[in-house]
Amino acid sequence: MATNVHFEIRADDPIRVIEFYSSLFGWEFHKWSGPQDYWLVNTGPTAGAGFLGGLARKSVAVESDIPSGDETTDYVCTVYVDSIADALAALPEAGGRVMVPQQAVPGVGWLAYVRDPERNIIGLMQPDPLAG
Repeated sequence: MATNVHFEIRADDPIRVIEFYSSLFGWEFHKWSGPQDYWLVNTGPTAGAGFLGGLARKSVAVESDIPSGDETTDYVCTVYVDSIADALAALPEAGGRVMVPQQAVPGVGWLAYVRDPERNIIGLMQPDPLAG
């Protein structure tokens, strides 16, 4: 089975996105020392539910190497949260907005889709086997 090993957020205003994800989820961002504006993203301990990713300016992301008309639009990542209600309550102050309200995924948990300030879609999942 293939496992996702990295995600990448693209943004026109990386600082705004850093503030959003840091505020809402407590993620840590560290500027890469390479030649491009790129930040490494740490979502938690890799031995647990943490996941490593990156943040790039749209102008220097992979998009610049893809022929016009073939650009990507979104890659939706879903984030586990302890309380979907708390995450949704914190969303407006962090600069995001709800796109799909909280709904049950029977036997799995509670799911909502939100948007960050750069219009990236994020799934929020509160595990709950009794949902539904």
